[in-house]
Amino acid sequence: MVPTMGALHAGHVSLVTETKKHAEHVVVSIFVNPAQFAPHEDFDAYPRTLDADLAKLGDAAAIVFAPTAREMYRHDHATTVTVAGGPAAGLETDFRPHFLAGAATVVVKLLIAASPDVAVFGEKDYQQLLVVKQLARDLALPTQILSAPTLREADGLAMSSRNIYLSAKERAVAAQLNVILKEAAALAATDLRGAEAAGPQALKRVGFERVDYVAIRDSETLAPIMSLERPARILAAAWLGKTRLIDNMAI
Repeated sequence: MVPTMGALHAGHVSLVTETKKHAEHVVVSIFVNPAQFAPHEDFDAYPRTLDADLAKLGDAAAIVFAPTAREMYRHDHATTVTVAGGPAAGLETDFRPHFLAGAATVVVKLLIAASPDVAVFGEKDYQQLLVVKQLARDLALPTQILSAPTLREADGLAMSSRNIYLSAKERAVAAQLNVILKEAAALAATDLRGAEAAGPQALKRVGFERVDYVAIRDSETLAPIMSLERPARILAAAWLGKTRLIDNMAI
């Protein structure tokens, strides 16, 4: 299974291709999940392009599951999967406290509905990926959770359905996020704390209006680290106009 919120791009299609290496048939879900949007966020504006999505998938998916919100959440829905501690601590939780619980709830519902042997998630939403792996272990779900690398545009910007929100000027600035993360990752080899401090400063210099975080964490647990003795990940979230971009990469 490949869970998505639609507005599919080449990154999503690459997830389907990766999943087909592990399974005979692939289910792609398309559902814009209201539970992971706060009231002030872009749920109503989020692109919904089902016909175009089906065309992009072609015959790559055996089944496309595109439920309505009422089908996923009955009028009397009262149960939520709570994620606390572990990889859910900090980062996105500090700025979007509703997000990971909403994502975890819908992922559990989708996995129960499809009962896949394998589900593949992209590394662009790295914290979500680790939270899903954790919940699959904690709840003893019979689905193996795998990941696939982030697919990028020619200039290095991570592919995202929200990239369509960017103006031409913002799009040029957005490409610098990947560059600055690479620079910070290189600096972290000799000055980890300095790299975390330099990242937001560099993003603001090139035109990002607000930086939620630039953080270097353990790549398996997302726990804060004091040195690079273990594999690490640098993660960032920053704003251009009304668009919030996230990215990460291994160190």
